[in-house]
Amino acid sequence: MAIDIHWIRDNDSLGQLCAEWQQLPFVALDTEFMRVDTFYPIAGLLQVGDGQRAYLIDPLTIDNWQPLAELLENPAVVKVVHACSEDLEVLLRLTGSLPAPLFDTQLAAAYLNLGFSMGYSRLVQEVLGIELPKGETRSDWLQRPLSETQVSYAAEDAVHLAQVFSQLRPKLSEDKYRWVLEDGAELVANLRREVDPNEVYRDAKLAWKLSRAQLAVLRELCAWREREARARDLPRNRIVREHALWPLARTQPDTLSALAKIEDMHPRTVRQDGEFLLDLIKRSAKLGPEHWPPALPEPLPIEASALLKRLKAVGQAEAERLGIAPELMLRKKTLESLLKSGFPSGPYQLPDSLRGWRRELMGQALLDSLATAGEQP
Repeated sequence: MAIDIHWIRDNDSLGQLCAEWQQLPFVALDTEFMRVDTFYPIAGLLQVGDGQRAYLIDPLTIDNWQPLAELLENPAVVKVVHACSEDLEVLLRLTGSLPAPLFDTQLAAAYLNLGFSMGYSRLVQEVLGIELPKGETRSDWLQRPLSETQVSYAAEDAVHLAQVFSQLRPKLSEDKYRWVLEDGAELVANLRREVDPNEVYRDAKLAWKLSRAQLAVLRELCAWREREARARDLPRNRIVREHALWPLARTQPDTLSALAKIEDMHPRTVRQDGEFLLDLIKRSAKLGPEHWPPALPEPLPIEASALLKRLKAVGQAEAERLGIAPELMLRKKTLESLLKSGFPSGPYQLPDSLRGWRRELMGQALLDSLATAGEQP
């Protein structure tokens, strides 16, 4: 069946259609973008599906995104996406807004126990019985004109995404539907939380092995890298490679030749930013103890793995009861945070990352499981 495709290439057309979409119960959204050598994604195409037609919006010819921003923020129109983290970045960059309420079909599939982290093609095959052609995801979405296969691929995505939603929505109980939207809101909230460059060091590999004085150097290095990646619109690893950060903070080189010998240090970084990095390390190393960050907690010891398994079982039992993919229940990071709050002997505190229905349904069971762990023979 041929897909009814409508191109939107000017501000007026976008405004008129957004006004029409405001009256719908839902719209399906997808984006195509390029992100090879940039920090931020560059939008190549936006697709909207209303259940009947595919609308292809050309971001290279439109500069007034206010009507789309208003649609994204309209609480009466559900925005349907699939595995949307990068799509959200594209929309935020273009419109300054993020979609709410957000219904992610990948999450919905997991709530219906169809599979966890399902790819779009597999979900369409599972739900609609349609085999999509091999994708154009790696093609150049900034070229004009787009090829026929690119246009067809993009249009099919928008139409089938709307159809998948129409099939999945009636199968979700009201509770599960609410949870899908809750998780969608969490995705949006996470993206709204601007990463504080001064906090990035906490996630650096092996950071816990460093002294507080060395952590002060790592903090400044990571903060500078984050700010520069944004300012230059380059991937973080093009500023300083990830694996070079820890040895930089630990050994604190003071010459360009020593800097060049750092593990995974790119010669380009030494040429472009070497002198600045040496000065940054020198200044950071002079900070007094009152400016050092607190020591970072060590990873959980191997003895904690039995407790981790025990906590995971709480989620698996609840998943079985509810008919939900078990991977959706409790994130490993959340369980590790719970254990770190009191290991080895307690008392334990539920971490802030355990929120909403998960906290309500499993919070007490997790604490009870830890309380009785020591009583096991």
